[in-house]
Amino acid sequence: MAVAAGGATTAGVRLFSVPRTLPAIRTSSFVTTLSFSKLGSFPGRVRSNEPARKKLLVIRAARTGSQGVSLGFRAPNFQLPEPLTGKTWTLEDFESYPALLVMFICNHCPFVKHLKKDIAKLSNFYMKKGLAVVAISSNSVATHPQDGPQFMAEDAKLYNYPFPYLYDETQDVARDFGAVCTPEFFLFKKDGRRPFELVYHGQFDDSRPSNSVPVTGRDLSLAIDSVLSGQPVPSVQKPRCILP
Repeated sequence: MAVAAGGATTAGVRLFSVPRTLPAIRTSSFVTTLSFSKLGSFPGRVRSNEPARKKLLVIRAARTGSQGVSLGFRAPNFQLPEPLTGKTWTLEDFESYPALLVMFICNHCPFVKHLKKDIAKLSNFYMKKGLAVVAISSNSVATHPQDGPQFMAEDAKLYNYPFPYLYDETQDVARDFGAVCTPEFFLFKKDGRRPFELVYHGQFDDSRPSNSVPVTGRDLSLAIDSVLSGQPVPSVQKPRCILP
């Protein structure tokens, strides 16, 4: 599933990242500092396998319509485990940061695989400038056992994720965020004691596994630069995972 500001068709799923001790915020652009390799998107669909119970989010390589998440949406509370360390993370752990990037990703999705190294690079770059990052996987192990906690921990080690990669076993957190596809990016900003509010829900950049466009992280990095420098983020945003 994918929800983009503006109601366009898109796709994406979870993410996870962890903020460390960070120096004073600077505003140099990630795009002009680092180069990326590849990026992609992978859609999902909500299906009901148990009519009397909660709907199971099933990731599919198909188009998904907007679910209605809009800019200004307040970040939902969550309490999720990090398979790599066993630590439990909550939204409150990021309250001291001026901005929070929540990414819904998973292990198996080809669009996420296209982007894993670049997600780590972008996160490393901006976490040093004051951005908090967290990734969440909400895939069901019943349909995608390779996305289970053990394999999440292995992926976090393999790609040296600088952020916490959290497991949403019940898929409740994905539902609260309105996430339905992978990868899917939610960038929130925080003004003083106000709650985190959504300012960007769009794509990483124009690169896809099926095209020859190089990965730069342009769209997401420009949004992060704007937030960290106190500038407004454009309200017209390209959906993160539009399929060709």
